[in-house]
Amino acid sequence: MKKYGAEFFGTFWLVLGGCGSAVLAAAFPQLGIGFLGVSLAFGLTVLTMAFAIGHISGCHLNPAVSIGLWAGGRFPAKDLAPYIVSQVLGGIAAGGVLYLIASGKAGFDVAGGFASNGFGEHSPGGYSMVAALLTEVVMTMMFLLVILGSTDKRAPQGLAPIAIGLCLTLIHLISIPVTNTSVNPARSTGVAVFVGDWAVSQLWLFWLAPIAGAVLGALVYRLIGSEEN
Repeated sequence: MKKYGAEFFGTFWLVLGGCGSAVLAAAFPQLGIGFLGVSLAFGLTVLTMAFAIGHISGCHLNPAVSIGLWAGGRFPAKDLAPYIVSQVLGGIAAGGVLYLIASGKAGFDVAGGFASNGFGEHSPGGYSMVAALLTEVVMTMMFLLVILGSTDKRAPQGLAPIAIGLCLTLIHLISIPVTNTSVNPARSTGVAVFVGDWAVSQLWLFWLAPIAGAVLGALVYRLIGSEEN
């Protein structure tokens, strides 16, 4: 239960920190942090939680990561369901807290997106469903490659949280204009349920693509990173 609690609170922090920066601070008058700030916020949530709970649960914070680690032979199948449930509940709890904070400002409306992921007319840059699908698959694939490589016992010890956090920052710098960046079904679900409508109807892509990308990343690392090779 401690592991599941760690995943709950870790994912809570990721969604509150990352999506909170997008909703509350990205376009703040004159001093908005913009895409760069939001990208850093997401990376910092993972970096800080990796140091805080990595020794408890492994700090997955992401159903796609858990599935990718299982595909890479690093995580037992019996823990997949409880980890994913804990992550999704943590994301939704963070979305609820963020909603309560954001609604304290006059004129707030979830119709503005509430940091939800989307494609087509709901993509920040108007990118198509195919572009969004490809982006999420490739970005999550590379994320798993970095996670598996940096946590390999042959890699420099103690530096994995930095590599993983910076990788997530880079992923956001590339892909916020395309999908608002998911690579994490729990992050997408955590805010989509409060928007409803289009955010929920497009949510399938932000489960399917990250999971497919994570499995691909695991397979690639098994191919290039195994000691036998």
